[in-house]
Amino acid sequence: MNWLIDLGNTRLKLAPLLPDGRSGDVRAFAHAQAAAVALEGIEAGSIVFLASVAEAKIAQEVEQALDARSVRVRRVRTQAQCGRLRIAYPAPEHLGVDRFLALLAASERPDGPHLIVSVGSALTVDLLATDGRHVGGLIAATPSHMRRALAERFAALDVAAGDIVDFASDTADAVASGTRAMALGLIERCLRQAQARLGAPATLLVSGGGATDLGDLSALHPVMAPDLVIQGLALHATRRAN
Repeated sequence: MNWLIDLGNTRLKLAPLLPDGRSGDVRAFAHAQAAAVALEGIEAGSIVFLASVAEAKIAQEVEQALDARSVRVRRVRTQAQCGRLRIAYPAPEHLGVDRFLALLAASERPDGPHLIVSVGSALTVDLLATDGRHVGGLIAATPSHMRRALAERFAALDVAAGDIVDFASDTADAVASGTRAMALGLIERCLRQAQARLGAPATLLVSGGGATDLGDLSALHPVMAPDLVIQGLALHATRRAN
């Protein structure tokens, strides 16, 4: 059996590549376990399709662990075009491979156009037209990183976790509510701009391990897609295998 590894900035996601080209059950592990996990259950002679945005040292440790087990590693990188997907970036290598793979997975869905929001080490937003054309994207800080930045810069804002309210009467609540509102405001603005640009409402696809930091998105009618990168990796792997 061949395998898929999505190596992010903080976690490694691992899934089998099923015979029908889909990804199997996904397991996630912290970086501290990454090299050991790369060996677990992966048979010698297998092929691992690896997409990494992690530090070079972490990726190297995983590759070395796999190589020691006689597992072949095929590193996946961003391409200007793959299937229906066409990347907006003139220099494709400047677009993170995780965003590329999420776009690839979305390009095969029937509910486009799509606004893809991923909440991980950063908050990323990408707009994908129905025909597979990547319009472009944005990168911003997550609510948790905004709270941390305020705490590091201003001692008076280094407060305990607060509650989310519309208008706060306490500093902790004000920080929690304000940072989340900034992220939600960005997403709402992008949805409006997407409709204006494409002439149709975009389906909001939400992925990433930190998506819960955004709170209740029900008013925006999101489609939760936590394994979008792995799904794109499976598509890419299947195309390479064929």
